[in-house]
Amino acid sequence: MITAVVDNTVLSNFAHVERPALLRAAFDSLVAPRAVMNELADGVRLGRVPAVDWTWLRIIDLTTEEQSKAEVFKQMLGRGEAECIALAHARKWMVLTDDRDAREAAREAGVLVSGTLGALMNLVRSENVTLDEGDTLLADMKQRGYRCPITSLKELDDEQ
Repeated sequence: MITAVVDNTVLSNFAHVERPALLRAAFDSLVAPRAVMNELADGVRLGRVPAVDWTWLRIIDLTTEEQSKAEVFKQMLGRGEAECIALAHARKWMVLTDDRDAREAAREAGVLVSGTLGALMNLVRSENVTLDEGDTLLADMKQRGYRCPITSLKELDDEQ
């Protein structure tokens, strides 16, 4: 079972379509560092992200060693992304982010990376949603600000 450390970009996309439970269904185990949850709470407070129920999401406090590693990543990334990568690197977990710089930094650190599209494809492959439902979610996310280069999950579906 792979644990995925999720950042604010992915949480926000699922919050915008008010479907946090779908993100939970997309991965075996999800966690978030406290910095990410603070970023998300700021977004909700400022009216940028809808308030949805994330009480099921396990919040992780970084160890001293993980905090030190996060400080290195913070030189080029935001606090939430830095903590996600440091946590995933230290514990051999995957990181979920749509931030291009964070994805690049994670890959350079040897961390497996996925994001919103990966979550949507996991939901389709596990038959939690149909491909059409996944495309509808993708379109809704894009309408609410998710920047994504594809218009349909069919472009990613390697089974066609």
